[in-house]
Amino acid sequence: MVTAQWPEKLETLNQQALAMFYRKGVTFTVYSDASNTERVIPFDIIPRIITQSEWQMLENGCSQRIRALNAFIHDIYHSRDIVRAGIVPLEQVLVNDCYEPWMMDIRLPQPIYAHVSGIDLIRHGDGEYYVLEDNLRTPSGVSYMIESRYVSERLLEGVLDSEQVLPVDGYPNMLRVSLAECCGKDQPYIVVLTPGRYNSAYYEHAFLAREMGAALVHGYDLYVENNRVYVRTVQGRQKVDIIYRRLDDAFLDPLAFRSDSILGVPGLMAAYRSGNVMIANAPGTGVADDKSIYPYVGDMIRFYLGEEPILHNVPTWMCRKPDDLAYVLAHLDELVVKEAQGSGGYGMLIGPKSTKEEIALYRKRIEAAPEDFIAQPTLALSTCPTCVEEGIAPRHIDLRPFVLSSPNKVRLSAGGLTRVAMREGSLVVNSSQGGGVKDTWILRGDSMNSEKGGAV
Repeated sequence: MVTAQWPEKLETLNQQALAMFYRKGVTFTVYSDASNTERVIPFDIIPRIITQSEWQMLENGCSQRIRALNAFIHDIYHSRDIVRAGIVPLEQVLVNDCYEPWMMDIRLPQPIYAHVSGIDLIRHGDGEYYVLEDNLRTPSGVSYMIESRYVSERLLEGVLDSEQVLPVDGYPNMLRVSLAECCGKDQPYIVVLTPGRYNSAYYEHAFLAREMGAALVHGYDLYVENNRVYVRTVQGRQKVDIIYRRLDDAFLDPLAFRSDSILGVPGLMAAYRSGNVMIANAPGTGVADDKSIYPYVGDMIRFYLGEEPILHNVPTWMCRKPDDLAYVLAHLDELVVKEAQGSGGYGMLIGPKSTKEEIALYRKRIEAAPEDFIAQPTLALSTCPTCVEEGIAPRHIDLRPFVLSSPNKVRLSAGGLTRVAMREGSLVVNSSQGGGVKDTWILRGDSMNSEKGGAV
């Protein structure tokens, strides 16, 4: 077995992993870099280990959460029962930047909106898992999950078999099956719509298209005729049944959203409203993963499912509420403050790690538009042994399981993506902020006693 007693061997394995990622082009783009630098994502060879019984709890919790979120999205674009019940304020929905009036009263063949979701989980110092945020628009990272496993299998040959680690390579087929079930066709024609090679997740777009046997297309490859979507191929035109889109709502259709978009397909929303094409994830889905909607998810589970939440939220103050705002402004040096529409680890204030000047500037931003911010306590994220320049050291981690929703069932690939903050003391695991990834091992039959943040 590989153990933390072999730092030199682990460093060699990490360098080999980096070379493998480089050869395969496993990269991401850093938009905060003036040159939009494309980089190989950091990988750590020491896996994160979770027992199968613990994973079953996480799987059940994520499935429950997504079922409630899909019910919420359907509800707010139709009868708005949860608003009438006084559980979610109407203004929280209508002023949300991701709320799409185009989606009102569309009768989808199946009431699934978030076909592909990523639920970000953290394990707190109390040993409990908490949901940090829901990613329902265009969640990324599943290719890193699969490629991380490929590297582990190559470099730790035989270890995974001996430890009975559950596989993850079936995800692309699982995705195709799930999308087909939502579409209602046995052999639908699926395309992956990408904004292009300069997108930070372009590697993943190409990877999933290849692994699913789907066409990777740009907006200019598609056109609408008689409210049907077609793709140009060397054999002639082909009617498209499912568009797995990897670009934001605003760019999907210049006739419906941003008129200056050259990434989307003119007339796409008319074809969608006519029921002639399925878009995954559905436009307007982002209204449910806004950080100002996040505090209501537990109530959604009780309202739509009649169940108690299996996974709980991190306690959250909503700055749009006067009492919450007063508390947040009085405790900025203790809290993590986030933009309601933020992502990628950008735009945050981590109070305990910020200077007085940074806190003062952020205070002004909150006071100018309090409805744009939420705040949470600074959590003691669990750590995992990680190979760093100094040897083996603990680094903070989170977990993003990938959830596939269909009318038949909710599916999760075993384990998901473990992201790791490579910098000492950092709580930000996003790759755009210097974070890396680890393989996540779910051990069949709990072949180890318990997860200790752990290494094999």
